Amino acid sequence: MKVIVVGCTHAGTAAVQEIITHHPEAEVVVYERRPDIAFLSCGIALYLNGTVTQLDELFTTNVKSLEAFGANVKFELEHDVLDIDAKTHEISVQDLGSGRITTDTYDKLIYTAGSFPVVPPIQGVSLPGVLMCKDYNDAQRIYETAKTAHSIMIVGGGYIGVELAEAYSHTGHEVSLINGVRPLLSHYVDASLANLVRLDLESHGVQMLLDEVAMKFDNDGERVFIQTSKGERYADLAVVCVGFQPQTELLRDQVAMNADGSIHVDDYMQTSDPDIFAAGDAVAVHFNPTGKDAYAPLATNAVRQGKLVGRNLFGKRVKYMGTQATSALTLYDKTLAATGLTLVRAKTSGFNAAAVTMTVNYRPTFMPSTVPITMSLVYDKANRQILGAQLYSQYDIAQSANLISVMIQNRNTIDDLAYVDMLFNPHYDYPWNYLNLLGQEAVEQADSQTQEDDHESLE
Repeated sequence: MKVIVVGCTHAGTAAVQEIITHHPEAEVVVYERRPDIAFLSCGIALYLNGTVTQLDELFTTNVKSLEAFGANVKFELEHDVLDIDAKTHEISVQDLGSGRITTDTYDKLIYTAGSFPVVPPIQGVSLPGVLMCKDYNDAQRIYETAKTAHSIMIVGGGYIGVELAEAYSHTGHEVSLINGVRPLLSHYVDASLANLVRLDLESHGVQMLLDEVAMKFDNDGERVFIQTSKGERYADLAVVCVGFQPQTELLRDQVAMNADGSIHVDDYMQTSDPDIFAAGDAVAVHFNPTGKDAYAPLATNAVRQGKLVGRNLFGKRVKYMGTQATSALTLYDKTLAATGLTLVRAKTSGFNAAAVTMTVNYRPTFMPSTVPITMSLVYDKANRQILGAQLYSQYDIAQSANLISVMIQNRNTIDDLAYVDMLFNPHYDYPWNYLNLLGQEAVEQADSQTQEDDHESLE
């Protein structure tokens, strides 16, 4: 069997590794327009603030190691796939070095072309001094430009924008963050936790320009001017990071897609074309909290989907479990972690949802030290199932988000969380773990609301 892989990001790499391991007899040809593979774009901020000293360390693997492991694997880097014809099983490819265009055929095709940064409809967004943040070359440009820049304007209030703002606040730069189209970190957290993030950024010197929209860029040769909905601002460097879009134009009208352009796949990562599988940022995830497709371009989703493609390409073997889009970021000395739906997104998705937010110390005050954890739990009032959770603390609460993720996947309720067995040791928690307490707070709220509803119905 001949397999062609289009694009070799994390999903493509995972698929190739799986095929090499379990089907070494397969002929695999990988076409990638870049000169490299498997770059961890989520590590760019670590490079910019000096935590990672060499940008090359952010590659999770390389071509030589994969080709050495699989004798029938061939990588064609700096080759751009121009066209895919699903009916004839033929693709057209251009060698970006020579310009030569050739064709190739496949028995099965794996589409892992990834995503590209959203370029907002802002005049001047391509001017010098206005940079995007996605790949290895972007990281290099931002790093080199920032060496001579004193003031940096970040446009976009998602994970990347917040991480970049924090990174530059450590390096002596004057940092501002513009975010106005949607609330800060709104895809991940509700307003109460987003406000804590805002306060921490401001306390470290980041100017937060929220409820302000960038409308136009200009450049006088030295500085970038940003016309916003509230006036004109300027900086030595502007970095735009307002989200990502699936890169799926090669398969348009050939496989089933969602309205946002993401590819729909079945439980085995197969598209509507039986000979085309897809994974990663080009693909919609099966989002368990809603039971519907969603676009969640995370490395965790990409590697799982890619591995499943490699397992299922030769026969449907392992079913896709779906995702809760669990994620986290480190902000100064704190961890922000989230899973599932925020309250706002839950209501938008049609749930009769509610949320509780509480702050408790993670362990007893008689211990040498303890720190508070702020937590929010989102649940469905109709059946009490957990829909999402958000946590923020100096204590490492990342694994707590993973636990809630599993509970969402298993359709557990707030009652389950309130009483589920967890260890007790004063080094780690109280006899009631802080997540138990969060569940109990939700139970109290839900029961109180039920009593009020019953009382109103009697009247």
